[in-house]
Amino acid sequence: MPPPRRYQSGETDRVGAISKAGDPAARVALFEAAHVLLTRVARGSALKAWGMRLAQRRGAKRAKVALARKLAGILHRMWVSKSDFRSGAPAAAMEG
Repeated sequence: MPPPRRYQSGETDRVGAISKAGDPAARVALFEAAHVLLTRVARGSALKAWGMRLAQRRGAKRAKVALARKLAGILHRMWVSKSDFRSGAPAAAMEG
């Protein structure tokens, strides 16, 4: 997932929405995975708990987008380190 857009000029520094750059199919797949995790998966996990807390505060759609971005980060780290997914990941990996 691409980083949020930034506008910087002089003393102004605004962080905008996540841009729609990148592969559309990957964005759709990540959003669908986040949707399924929040709505269909009955088994609890740290990711689901984080997403549900965010959904209560900010709304379901924003929570799904944030969870999709977090999933992208986890998948990237798994790819780079050539490791398998561990559902009991350290708390530091879940922060953010």
